[in-house]
Amino acid sequence: MTYCVGLRLNRGLVFMSDTRTNAGVDNISKYPKMFTWQVPGERVIVMMTAGNLATTQAVVSMLDERTKAPEERNPSILEVPSMFQAARTVGKVLRDVISESAPSQGPDAQSPFKATIILGGQIKGAPPRLFMIYPEGNFVEASNETPFFQIGETKYGRPILVRAYDADMSFEAAVKLMMVSFDSTIKANLSVGLPLDLLLYETDSLEVKAERRIEEDDPYFNVISDNWGEALKAAFASLPDYKI
Repeated sequence: MTYCVGLRLNRGLVFMSDTRTNAGVDNISKYPKMFTWQVPGERVIVMMTAGNLATTQAVVSMLDERTKAPEERNPSILEVPSMFQAARTVGKVLRDVISESAPSQGPDAQSPFKATIILGGQIKGAPPRLFMIYPEGNFVEASNETPFFQIGETKYGRPILVRAYDADMSFEAAVKLMMVSFDSTIKANLSVGLPLDLLLYETDSLEVKAERRIEEDDPYFNVISDNWGEALKAAFASLPDYKI
């Protein structure tokens, strides 16, 4: 399983993903689920993936090839004129990969090769945009009403995002919010785990502001994890008891 979150702020975009993949409790591996393409000063595009690993790796490989081999650009996400067109390109590649993997399945069949993608970034001359792309290749865009997207194991980390998100929050507060959301998910589901990948993008910078991997011994993540647990206990204890 997977957990990835893309968050839209007034200041920019925040992305975080775990790295755990598994085919059973005794077969656990680590693969990156966050990928970046950029032309400094012109565009930054970030993608996170959830679903069948072979499918997502094929999608990333095809997008990579189109950026490196001129004869294969059809088109390259480094050449599309807008983030909307980038989302269309990624959606088409995803749909084609799934279709080629399971050609005998009908349109309503449940394919084991499905995947879902979060795509975000900015191309010069337009504002940052954030999309969620479905296995069918269609997509939706983040808005003021829906300012973040989750893919993978979403239910455990969603409540904290819904309650604490603020479009005006700083990057520092947003990272703290993300870490609490991921800690809640990791505690509740063994199929999501560290290391985590984090990327921050500031509006109109047209370059990645910060990018790092959060390992299991990361001091800040462990402080957040420990203190959040204690804060929950204290908040629960402060609530009035039920009167019988």
